[in-house]
Amino acid sequence: MSLPPLVEPAAELTVDEVRRYSRHLIIPDVGMAGQKRLKNAKVLCVGAGGLGSPALLYLAAAGVGTLGVIDFDVVDESNLQRQVIHGQSDVGRPKAESAAASVREINPLIDVVVHNEVLTTENVMDIFARYDLIVDGTDNFATRYMVNDAAVLLGKPYVWGSIYRFDGQASVFWAEHGPCYRCLYPEPPPPGMVPSCAEGGVLGVLCASIGSIQVNEAIKLLTGIGEPLVGRLMIYDALEMTYRSVKVRKDPECVLCGKNPTVTELLEDYEAFCGAVSEEAQEAVSGSTITAAELKSWQDAGENIYVIDVREPNEYEIVSIPGAVLIPKGEFLNGSALERLPQDKKIVLHCKSGVRSAECLAVVKNAGFSDAVHLGGGVLSWIKTVDPSLPTY
Repeated sequence: MSLPPLVEPAAELTVDEVRRYSRHLIIPDVGMAGQKRLKNAKVLCVGAGGLGSPALLYLAAAGVGTLGVIDFDVVDESNLQRQVIHGQSDVGRPKAESAAASVREINPLIDVVVHNEVLTTENVMDIFARYDLIVDGTDNFATRYMVNDAAVLLGKPYVWGSIYRFDGQASVFWAEHGPCYRCLYPEPPPPGMVPSCAEGGVLGVLCASIGSIQVNEAIKLLTGIGEPLVGRLMIYDALEMTYRSVKVRKDPECVLCGKNPTVTELLEDYEAFCGAVSEEAQEAVSGSTITAAELKSWQDAGENIYVIDVREPNEYEIVSIPGAVLIPKGEFLNGSALERLPQDKKIVLHCKSGVRSAECLAVVKNAGFSDAVHLGGGVLSWIKTVDPSLPTY
């Protein structure tokens, strides 16, 4: 459905702006009026990572007059495979500052607002209130639900995107005209069910595909042209090179935007709402978590232990802890791994960061291996504290 323009047009375009945006101006649907609306728009991009990188670059190039970026992270070398707004010289630099510098290089005629901070329940409402439109480039469920809830409570539209390996999704959530994110996903997935990009990987160029779609939707909303993805979920398969659209209806019983909402303010703890790990895993790791230094001392002392890596084979090929045996998490979840566990050795589980091994530890303990433990921080902790010469990923 067509929607009215989100913002009013600016009074005028300067000569420099006319030159810069001339290819927009000669498009009848955009023209001077549309470009003036872009100039008058205030857009916040949540995250300067995989999706935020192309989104920020193209929002800046398009002439969005005020462009905000919020990110608390710093640039890591593993980011550069897909986060094209950053370069090698930016490694170690705050992402928000690095992104802002690139944006200013793309378009010095716009205003860039840097929010070098964590988006929390304490600041999200105040920050969002300053902008017309939110572009969501987050990579975890807790922040996604918080972004959605804040946008709905403030009456703001936002453009959502999601990426994983070769698959991408995008939609526009605007409770005044259609569904919100909770209408599509009323509850977060069970802990550990959906791997993050850090665990499962993502094709670098997929970020550009979905990020550019998000910018396209933002431009349509701001200028009032075309048919935005309100009430539709766009699904992209990069391997099959297919796009398909699925209708998403507004849920009249939605706890946030339905007829009788029960969520009328932000939740106190979105991390707890989404759950990093299951309750069983939390119970299992209590008193059964060791450090990398402890594991190294056990190995050096010749302790009777059996170290198991629960990551995927391709991760194991990148880097592994010496002596660790690979048994992927899936084999623990379906039970087939249990018959391979020695009865006369202490089981030590590890993954990349400690989340997957915690879930596996719950399975192992339930199977009777009461003295089993897992490595807090996973192989990343091993690299950091025991052998920094190993590669991280």
